[in-house]
Amino acid sequence: QRLAILSNSRAASTHHIVPFLDKSMAPAIAAKPLLSDLVAQSRQVPSSHIRAVGDRPDLANVDHESGAGIPLIDLKHLDGPGRRGVVEAIGAACENDGFFMVTNHGIPEAVVEGMLRVAREFFHLPESERLKCYSDDPKKAIRLSTSFNVRTEKVSNWRDFLRLHCYPLESFVDQWPSNPPAFR
Repeated sequence: QRLAILSNSRAASTHHIVPFLDKSMAPAIAAKPLLSDLVAQSRQVPSSHIRAVGDRPDLANVDHESGAGIPLIDLKHLDGPGRRGVVEAIGAACENDGFFMVTNHGIPEAVVEGMLRVAREFFHLPESERLKCYSDDPKKAIRLSTSFNVRTEKVSNWRDFLRLHCYPLESFVDQWPSNPPAFR
């Protein structure tokens, strides 16, 4: 089982690809705070999510041959003599890529599967239930939102997310969604 980790150090430079040539081709859609609800109204990309052509990744110049990809870090030696190497690999991944995947993390597969199941259940709740957690305040520890900072971004990123602070757990778990019931 692999888990993906996103570092905040380079998250703001992430680009997303959308299938329109310019904003004039995009439909006007009534405002919805979450992308999943916005696109449910239309089969087209909302204009709020379309980047100018010059701001899009240049896929013609992407290196597909070098084998470079998401760094994969084995945590097997984190608590032993190989600790320094693991920590250095994590640091390099955060500095160079902004994210990485880990193996041998010690989290039982059943726990990971349960977390994914409950997350799917949460994102399939009715809009009114999910919006109880919505906030456009990027400083909130617990919030459902879209993009990185909808207050300041000119073009939104293609995602919805539920941010949960969880350490120490007892300081945050009472703020987590109560629906679905298995969430907490």
